[in-house]
Amino acid sequence: MKAQIVFASMTGNDEDMAEILEESLQDAGFDVENIDVSFADASSYLDADLCVMITYTYGEGVMTDELKDFYDQLITLDLSGKKFAVMGSGDKTYKDHYCENIDDFEKAFIKCGAIEAAKPVKIENAVDDEDIALIDQATEEIVEAFNG
Repeated sequence: MKAQIVFASMTGNDEDMAEILEESLQDAGFDVENIDVSFADASSYLDADLCVMITYTYGEGVMTDELKDFYDQLITLDLSGKKFAVMGSGDKTYKDHYCENIDDFEKAFIKCGAIEAAKPVKIENAVDDEDIALIDQATEEIVEAFNG
């Protein structure tokens, strides 16, 4: 099974999440490609069984240019039959906009026909041990989605 992880990271928090998830998925038997959104094309999801987006939410939920470009590519794809997962970081001081871009990408994957393999993982700022447990739980949900 092939997993394509695309991540956007301004501070390194989401890159850390991508690396943790990559290792966890590899341990579960996935062939994983992990790439920064700045160098990715959404069409790479077409060759994957599992499509993962890991992103931050900047300020009051406005997508940065690189995220918006990728999002605009993503919503044109037909990902019917593919499974997906979304996760990322945010800052709770932005209240209603906390991790808003994660929700945006979740809706985009669903619109593209993909099936959610795990509940979204939302963390505040940097990854800690509790967050690693959430990523591991998401991996278990993903494996169950493929094997169940």
